[in-house]
Amino acid sequence: MAESTMCPEEIEVEMARIQRLREVLVRRESELRFMMDDIQLCKDIMSLKQELRQIVAVPEKDKSKKDKQQEEELILKIHKLVQKRDFLVDDAEVERLREQEEDKEMADFLRLKLMPLENKLKVKQIHQDPPKPKRQVLEPPSNKPFVTKSGVAIIKDCCGATQCSIM
Repeated sequence: MAESTMCPEEIEVEMARIQRLREVLVRRESELRFMMDDIQLCKDIMSLKQELRQIVAVPEKDKSKKDKQQEEELILKIHKLVQKRDFLVDDAEVERLREQEEDKEMADFLRLKLMPLENKLKVKQIHQDPPKPKRQVLEPPSNKPFVTKSGVAIIKDCCGATQCSIM
């Protein structure tokens, strides 16, 4: 416990910062999972589309009953995957809106909780007899994750590139 000289207020401020960092990391993990799922769905859809193109390239009169059945199955599989991806994008949007609301609530809480503590720490430092080196009291962490582009935007970009043509 090298920091045993910390007062309870400093500990409380540090705990709030650590909790906020944990929340940001959990959100980032969730974004990455959405992105991985989206990429896999796009790959699956592209693969099925390629198979479908091969079957569709055959003239209708030369197709066997098995080819026609396979064509229908591929169309259904693609449709299911597109629906699954649509659900994923909708779910990501709902999650983004929920996180915005949480961010607002957290910002209000931090403003009410931490500002009085930081002011108390400043007053305490001023009234101390021997001047101690000032402990840097940082502002509460930003409510924004460390990435500039949200997972939702990346998902809407469809795999983060133009490789997928389902959008």
